[in-house]
Amino acid sequence: MDKLDTVFRCPFCSHASSVECRIDMKNLIGEASCQICQESLGTTVNSLTEAIDIYSEWIDECERVNYAEEVEDDET
Repeated sequence: MDKLDTVFRCPFCSHASSVECRIDMKNLIGEASCQICQESLGTTVNSLTEAIDIYSEWIDECERVNYAEEVEDDET
């Protein structure tokens, strides 16, 4: 079985392999952060959370914000 990725492309600056995901199981906090542009996302985690889950949540949140901005622009 292949290992899941732990380093990803930044959705803001598009640098490859610049986003690192960290999981703090003691405090149940996960963070994805870009080493280049310093953008980041913090989220809650559980015992099943992997780095890809944190990164995917970040991408989903970016898409949600972009969609909301598009809808707002269409209404004006």
